Amino acid sequence: MITTDFVPGSPCWLDLGTPDVRAAAAFYGTVLGWSFEPMGSPEEPEGGMFRKDGGIVAGLGRLTEEGARSAWMIYYSVADAESTTRAVEAANGTVRLAPRDLDAWGRMAQYTDPQGAQFAVWQPGSTKGVDLMDAPGSLSWTELYTTDAAAAKEFYGTVLGWQFGEMEMPGGGAYTLITPSGLPEDRMHGGLMELSGQHLSRTGGQGYWHPVFAVTDCDAAVAEVTGNGGSLQMGPDDAEGVGRLAVCLDPWGAEFVVLAPAARS
Repeated sequence: MITTDFVPGSPCWLDLGTPDVRAAAAFYGTVLGWSFEPMGSPEEPEGGMFRKDGGIVAGLGRLTEEGARSAWMIYYSVADAESTTRAVEAANGTVRLAPRDLDAWGRMAQYTDPQGAQFAVWQPGSTKGVDLMDAPGSLSWTELYTTDAAAAKEFYGTVLGWQFGEMEMPGGGAYTLITPSGLPEDRMHGGLMELSGQHLSRTGGQGYWHPVFAVTDCDAAVAEVTGNGGSLQMGPDDAEGVGRLAVCLDPWGAEFVVLAPAARS
């Protein structure tokens, strides 16, 4: 369960890098019911904020890095971006973007883990994170695909202090559950799964994170994805105790999951 108290190590923000801001805003508005608040010129915005029921749920920006692929970036809350950066470097990660202030809102940094997955951290200032989590049309889970689960657990355990649990996947294999340090299992916010490089061909064999968005009807959301230029990678499938989910790509190749959660007991 992801909440908006944003303890250290919990997901607190996410944004999408895309080559076409206006078209991406329209796509996610249709699929997830988001409205878009542009920044800069309304005709040619460089980015902006997605809102759901009035609250901010994600950010959107134009890709500026040469050769960058369209993707979602997930941010995790930290108390000190500088000390997190030192921990990333000591654990053989890469600093993509050194800590920097975003006015009074907070301080951010972006990294790449040793298996190639990109992620970011947010040291809160006046802004703690997004306004809505774990509700239809908002982030409900984060997931890492990696080529080395043991190495990923060591890295993120060191850098973000996560604690881990294991569950068996249907048909075999393990899935690692992630919880912020010191919190009970009902505060799990994500998972990681080991895949071979051949199953990560879209990223050249490198690991990556993707967001899971809650929806009320998975099949209806998938129909909007495929009907508006996106595509389906997997599903829709029912996962016992989890809900009905599908792995999707937006029209520019950014991966995300839509999940209609199972009823909670």
